[in-house]
Amino acid sequence: MVAPEPETLREIAARHGRAYNTLRNQWSRHPAWPDPVGKRGQAYVYDPVKVDEAIAEHFAREGAELEPARLYTAREIEAATGITAATIRADRSRSRWPAPDDSSGPAHRWYGRTVAQALVGRRGYRRGATG
Repeated sequence: MVAPEPETLREIAARHGRAYNTLRNQWSRHPAWPDPVGKRGQAYVYDPVKVDEAIAEHFAREGAELEPARLYTAREIEAATGITAATIRADRSRSRWPAPDDSSGPAHRWYGRTVAQALVGRRGYRRGATG
């Protein structure tokens, strides 16, 4: 089997559909990010296999299994997605999280479909044991 060609951060960003600045400023600074294997011009290049392993373990966010028509509290969303209830509150105050679909009880609740829509395009950073 032929080893894959090392990639620059721009190439990795394009392949994973992420912003270059996300890779440069966040992901590549994480302790689990692999060391460069060389340079191409002035850009460092990385082993794509090791990069994919680091992304899968520390940055990829799996889709949450939420029922579209069910209402979820922030704590239930936290359990299903890993986004903490505190983050949801903070994001609501900054207009980065949708208003609750139901506010009639003691806790705000969102439909699963609302949560799924809020997660589209959200960054996929997840702290591991090293972060």
